[in-house]
Amino acid sequence: MDINARLYFQINPTSGVPIYRQIYDQVKIGIAMGKFTAGEFLPSIRDVSKSLEVNPMTVSKAYSLLEKSGIIEFVRGQGMRIPAKAENITIPDMSQDRLILLIREVVNSARQLSLDQESVLTKLKNIWEEDHHV
Repeated sequence: MDINARLYFQINPTSGVPIYRQIYDQVKIGIAMGKFTAGEFLPSIRDVSKSLEVNPMTVSKAYSLLEKSGIIEFVRGQGMRIPAKAENITIPDMSQDRLILLIREVVNSARQLSLDQESVLTKLKNIWEEDHHV
């Protein structure tokens, strides 16, 4: 099955978030939003790595973590499938995961810019307060 994984995943190699984590998060979000449904198979590790031009071990790590979390299941001879119980993943469950993902991006960018924690937190607080006064 030669599937273009770019239809499934959008990877940003410069985001500061590991690629395996981006794949992991996108599968969870995809299930919560109904993009992936119970019984549907994900593209193979080979197809994802080829389409996204990433190491197969990176994709394998994402799929392995998803399987350990019960978000996908391995079906011998067929691949990784979304199980029926995964449909219980909801958007509210994802809000904390999404927030953590965004915070990690901010922290990684701040470190790359050699910014200190206090100045980043001050900027965050100022932006939070500005947006709440508008």
